[in-house]
Amino acid sequence: MAWRLTNKDWVAGKGAQNKRALKRLVVSGARPGVIGYAGREPVAWCAVAPRADYSFLARSRVLKPVDDAPVWSISCLFVSKPYRRQGVSSRLLRAAADFAAGRGARIVEGYPVDPTMEKTPDPFLWTGVPSAFERAGFLEVARRSKTRPIMRRVVRPRS
Repeated sequence: MAWRLTNKDWVAGKGAQNKRALKRLVVSGARPGVIGYAGREPVAWCAVAPRADYSFLARSRVLKPVDDAPVWSISCLFVSKPYRRQGVSSRLLRAAADFAAGRGARIVEGYPVDPTMEKTPDPFLWTGVPSAFERAGFLEVARRSKTRPIMRRVVRPRS
């Protein structure tokens, strides 16, 4: 929800209020992303939606649009600690790209944090890391800050 809201609204709703907002979004019929499972247990989450759904991106100088092409954006990637460093992120990113393609997307974009450029604690890697995006078929198309590449994958729309 962080990138769907203004910073002021995100901070004001921190916790239960933001969780309720996400639940309302899902109950409304929106499908704001994909869930990764290990058996029947949910262990990972990836938020993906049209770029226009994320007001944060409209305000970001670093993540401003690369061009005029319509894109779907991956704004959040979470993998439960016991499942990290096992390829779950890259599988989830592929699933997110397929999900977007199934809804008509031609380009899926992500904004990972590059921990090789600066030491970054795990909690700050919630948009993913470049290596996972690369394994999922994404290519770096722009970098306006040393730690935040813009990565894209072209997909075949299936809607």
